[in-house]
Amino acid sequence: MSELDFIKELQEGKSSAFGILLNDYEQKVFNTCMSFVPNKEDAEDIAQEVFLEVFRSIHKFKGNSKLSTWIYRIATNKSLEFIRKKNTKKRFAFMQSIVGNAIPIDKTNYFTEFKHPGIILENKEQAATIFKAINTLPESQRVVFTLAKIDGKSYQEIVEITSKSLSSVESIMFRAKKNLKEKLSNLNKNR
Repeated sequence: MSELDFIKELQEGKSSAFGILLNDYEQKVFNTCMSFVPNKEDAEDIAQEVFLEVFRSIHKFKGNSKLSTWIYRIATNKSLEFIRKKNTKKRFAFMQSIVGNAIPIDKTNYFTEFKHPGIILENKEQAATIFKAINTLPESQRVVFTLAKIDGKSYQEIVEITSKSLSSVESIMFRAKKNLKEKLSNLNKNR
């Protein structure tokens, strides 16, 4: 079946097409979510949100990109949305502690899962340090670096997912590598 026929079946709401979509993309979407949010439970929740969004929005899909690109764009956006909400909650908890209405903050280790196919690290502590450094990068750098180095996407795929030019993606990647190297270097000096 061609991609156009498959998309048409999805848009018609055929359950067999949605079953094929889940079968083909479930693990890929989960891996992308894990690349941004290395916590298994949260990545699973985000992946579910991605598929809910795909099911709700498939009728709006115009075919200007490949279906896979559109799905990866949704996965990236949902992951970033989750990170933004998490950071907002942290800021709110900090402000509450200043005014005396402290809300207990979960201090358990957030980075629970490092079996992601794009990450082969011997030391979980080192992996947590790297993810924390990646998460301090500006959003555009974090997105490009994560898609390229952790999720294994080509620059052309990143261009399609982010809707940025190739030269922009290359420039952002250069700055991300430079910033990450500095951040990791500073962390190692402070140990």
